[in-house]
Amino acid sequence: MSQTGQNTLQRRLHTIIFEAETPAGKTFDILILMLILASIVVVSLESVVEIRRKYLPILQGLEWAFTGLFTIEYLLRIVSTRKPLRYIFSFFGIIDLLAIIPTYLSLFILGSQYLLVIRVFRLLRIARVFKLTRFVTEGQVLSRALGASLTKISVFLGVVLMTVVVVGALMYVIEGKASGFSNIPISIYWAIVTLTTVGFGDITPVTPLGQFLASCLMIMGYGIIAVPTGIVSVELARADRLDANTRLCPNCHKEGHSTGANFCDNCGYRLRPEEREV
Repeated sequence: MSQTGQNTLQRRLHTIIFEAETPAGKTFDILILMLILASIVVVSLESVVEIRRKYLPILQGLEWAFTGLFTIEYLLRIVSTRKPLRYIFSFFGIIDLLAIIPTYLSLFILGSQYLLVIRVFRLLRIARVFKLTRFVTEGQVLSRALGASLTKISVFLGVVLMTVVVVGALMYVIEGKASGFSNIPISIYWAIVTLTTVGFGDITPVTPLGQFLASCLMIMGYGIIAVPTGIVSVELARADRLDANTRLCPNCHKEGHSTGANFCDNCGYRLRPEEREV
């Protein structure tokens, strides 16, 4: 096959596999979504003892059939893109790979096939398939807000980590082995459980000083829970909401471009005319 023919075939495959703007592309995506739902049902049924005893060979056969289809789809996605590594290391590329690995892993590690439920994350493509552009736009807003909050939240988590280490060490000194604080790591575990207001109750301070320190940590926990929420909320309010569509750039795999855009706003690649929304 000539280079031109290969490029034409690659573009055609890309349109069908990565785009939902054409009837063929939408049909392909809907079929994949139905297979994903069916495979999750099969994995869930296999975990039920009564059903597994009666229908194990059938369930395993279906499981391998689904995995085979998803493996072929994954390879076609790699072949049809101009820059395979961009897809392989993208969010959906990693999810697509993780969705097929557990079945092969089950040949060596018993029970690992139940990890196939990770396929549920592939349903995130449903917004693109049914042109739910509002969901794509809001998803981009949330992504930008989380990115802008990352530094502040990292600093905040660093302070929290230092706090639980210090409090854990103090509780080890104050309470000691008699109260269950047998070492500093166990004491830090208690501090984390207490600060997050989970309170398992498997370890509790008994001395007045230890109970006072625990009370301070519990009260601090209520305030700490609100901090990340406030940081993200502020960034969400600042984030711009752009009118976007569901097109996917064949060069960098960036999804969601401004309506009417002729070029990808991430890499500058020219979007083909046939990818425009009608």
